[in-house]
Amino acid sequence: MTSARVVVDADVCISSGRCVAERPDVLRFDADELAEVVPGAPDLPTDTAVALARGCPSGAITLLDTGTGAEIDVD
Repeated sequence: MTSARVVVDADVCISSGRCVAERPDVLRFDADELAEVVPGAPDLPTDTAVALARGCPSGAITLLDTGTGAEIDVD
C-alpha cells in the first residue's frame, strides 16, 4: 500500500474545519485559524489521504507520494 504526505496551502485554506475534525492527528488550526499539518504527523494511506483532500471545500490540501515525492492527483 502506498502512502501520502499531506500539505496545506494556507493561502487557499478557508478554515472550514472539515479536515481538522476528520484527522486531528494530522491537521490542526494555527494561530490564524488556518489548517496546518501537525509537526510529526503520520503519513496516511493514499486512499485515506485522497478522501481527505477531496473533502476540502477550497482545494487547499495537496498530497505527495511518500515514495517518490510526486504530487498525487486527487481528481
